Amino acid sequence: MDIEQKQAEHIEFFVKQASALKGSALTSVMVEATSHPSLFAFSEILSVPSVLELEGTENSVYLDLLRLFAHGTWSDYKSIACRLPQLVSAQALKLKQLTVLTLADTSKVLPYDQLMQELDVTNVRELEDFLINECMYVGIVRGKLDQLKRCFEVQFAAGRDLRPGQLGNMLQTLTDWLTTSDNLLVSIQEKIKWADTMSESDRKHRKEVEERVDEVKKSLSLKADVDFRGHEEIYSESGGVMDYEEDRGRPKRRRHPIG
Repeated sequence: MDIEQKQAEHIEFFVKQASALKGSALTSVMVEATSHPSLFAFSEILSVPSVLELEGTENSVYLDLLRLFAHGTWSDYKSIACRLPQLVSAQALKLKQLTVLTLADTSKVLPYDQLMQELDVTNVRELEDFLINECMYVGIVRGKLDQLKRCFEVQFAAGRDLRPGQLGNMLQTLTDWLTTSDNLLVSIQEKIKWADTMSESDRKHRKEVEERVDEVKKSLSLKADVDFRGHEEIYSESGGVMDYEEDRGRPKRRRHPIG
């Protein structure tokens, strides 16, 4: 079962749970969802009406916690930790995994120094173990650890929940891409049309050349035939003269009178 299918099943489970509860009863669902080892998307849970009703109540910190896991990073947590429930070890691990996904979305080459700073890791061995065992083995990222260059080269990273307003930016990006694609398509069509025109022109030119060659061939053939016939007549006339001369040169027989 791939990670997307697992995500869908886990999301459906927690959405049903959250939809059936209200108030303080939701806090345990929040903690369980943010601790689950295979759940990395939270926007559907955030959209549950009973969850949104926590805003402004004594349990609103759990709503803030869920928003942090949907869009935030480990550094974000450290800056507001005093206003949130203390994380259990499973939640801390999950938030660091999500931090890697956020970094991988911004760059496909992540320096070890940046990762160690963002994840509060003290040495390269600990960082590489985390990336291998807690990220690549889980299936949320794929990539190559380059110890020589001290960086993680990202080949794949699972997507995170969209931040508020991020969908509009994505739509604008897609719109710009479609506009560029349309302009490129028009340019390609114009080049194809130009190529077709040139091809037709070349075809006509080739036909004209071939016709001229045929005319020259016919002309040369006709001239050769005329010359041949002229020579034949000359040789024929010369032969007649020779015969006449030969006849004149022959001794004539005399008739003897009959006695």
